[in-house]
Amino acid sequence: MRLLRENPDGIDVTIYASNVDPGATALSVCDVAAVEPRHVGNEEYARFALDFCRTHHIDVLIPPRRLEALAGRAAEFAAVGTSLMCSPLSAVQTLTSKARTYEAASAAGIPVPPWRVATDAASFRSAVAELSRTDDSLCVKPCGEFSAFGFRVLDDRPLSLASLLGPPRPVASVEAVAGALERAADQGDRIPELLVMPYLEAPEISVDCLSAPGGELLVGIPRSKSGRFRNLLDDPVAVAIARQVVGRFGLAYLTNVQLRHRKGHPVLLEANPRPAAGLFQTAFAGVNLPWAAVRLLLQGDSGLDHPPRLNVRLAVAEAVMEVAPRPTIPSLLPAASVSAGPELVSGPAL
Repeated sequence: MRLLRENPDGIDVTIYASNVDPGATALSVCDVAAVEPRHVGNEEYARFALDFCRTHHIDVLIPPRRLEALAGRAAEFAAVGTSLMCSPLSAVQTLTSKARTYEAASAAGIPVPPWRVATDAASFRSAVAELSRTDDSLCVKPCGEFSAFGFRVLDDRPLSLASLLGPPRPVASVEAVAGALERAADQGDRIPELLVMPYLEAPEISVDCLSAPGGELLVGIPRSKSGRFRNLLDDPVAVAIARQVVGRFGLAYLTNVQLRHRKGHPVLLEANPRPAAGLFQTAFAGVNLPWAAVRLLLQGDSGLDHPPRLNVRLAVAEAVMEVAPRPTIPSLLPAASVSAGPELVSGPAL
């Protein structure tokens, strides 16, 4: 939000943010806060977003969630005066499944780790047995968009004192996971597709991407973590892989490509057809990617006239700010009607 407000063109911007949680932090620092409807399908959510944009004369909609509900509706939003910043629906539908992502990326020659999909205890055990022949450490996670929820490193070793006293880790034994799947099946619970794959080596590299519609990468800024430090990397290999991903899926505007290493070589971890939560860190590269994306959407020109400044090391420190209470706009749909937010909406007068 700060980058949109402090844009290099000096344009006054009013920012609307919406969330299903009225107490969400984003709603305290935007200009106008709104509450989204809960537990609605894609059609209902799209109707909410269209009505909201029409009612509040929104110029630009930047959705970080519920992309399947909004992608492919650019013409509908244009009809109410709103430009939708979103990648194509086909890309969104592929990238919201890690298994589909790996299948498509592998077919395009993009380096990916070996993986197997498990839907029950038997297929999970089979996947572990097969992948264990080539990789010492494995992990499991849902194929869909669950953030870090559901991720476990598979480890059958007895708990050591060093592990017990060390930082907590998301670890589970193979039999513990298989047992959970067996109990879920016995109880008739729905089991999502699970991805079994090697536990990839650090560092994890997150590439923030700005691209033109059709998948032309304009800027890629790789970031990595090291404790309480962040690094903006000069990493041509990571950018080259991100360029392949963006081009293969036709990603547009602000997206994110994540890499890790397997046996010393970078491979695709996942790709997100939305801006990453850590995008604000790229301000230290001397570029304003959110505003460049707005310009690209509205004018076809990012306005960027210099490459990003890389090889930058950042320290992470807590900051506290006072926020004034502000009223929120209620949902335009019944509150009992799951969407995730915040939905970031900006209204620049370009």
